[in-house]
Amino acid sequence: MGNTGTGAGVSGDQERTRRKNGPLRVDAQRNLRHVLSAARDVFGEQGYGAPMEEVARRARVGVGTVYRRFPNKEALVRYIAAEETERLTARAREALAVEDEPWRALEGFVQRSAAAGAGRLLPPELLSATAAAEPEGSAAVRVPQQRGAGTHELLSAVGKLVERTRAAGELRSDVTVADLMLVIATTPPRLEDAGRQSAAETRLLAILLQGLRANGR
Repeated sequence: MGNTGTGAGVSGDQERTRRKNGPLRVDAQRNLRHVLSAARDVFGEQGYGAPMEEVARRARVGVGTVYRRFPNKEALVRYIAAEETERLTARAREALAVEDEPWRALEGFVQRSAAAGAGRLLPPELLSATAAAEPEGSAAVRVPQQRGAGTHELLSAVGKLVERTRAAGELRSDVTVADLMLVIATTPPRLEDAGRQSAAETRLLAILLQGLRANGR
């Protein structure tokens, strides 16, 4: 999985950025951690359309500090998206390791991923790519060869979850990888009250998961 502190387990783009910029001083490492943490929070709340200035403000650094590590917003978005893809892939593989309860494994994967805000941090093209690859009503698991191995590995792992749960008779026959990714990415409107927000998210996810189950059980 990705590591916001050191960049361990980074993607190809992340590794090239690290090599280009060279080793970081202690203060620069601290600033980078703050920037990455802030970027996850800001993009998770506002989407990838949020400005770099908001990331810098939340990280309590100057916007120039952000641009010294990431030459443009696209580079920062790619970094965060690749990191989230790695996290979600690891989570899907953990679910696959639970062999005796397919539905509980799939349900837990979706719940943990949605709670972590993964749907708002994955590569922006992911949902449209999976939807295009899986026509409505298709029972087959089709994994497109996306840009970058990380995305392909994620869709492959999620595809195995879908296939296994369907084979156990616990998932509707028409549910696809794209459907699962859409459920993870779906959130209710933002509410000012944190308690109401959490309750709304939990309720919406429960309804969506029930809709995925065979016979709506």
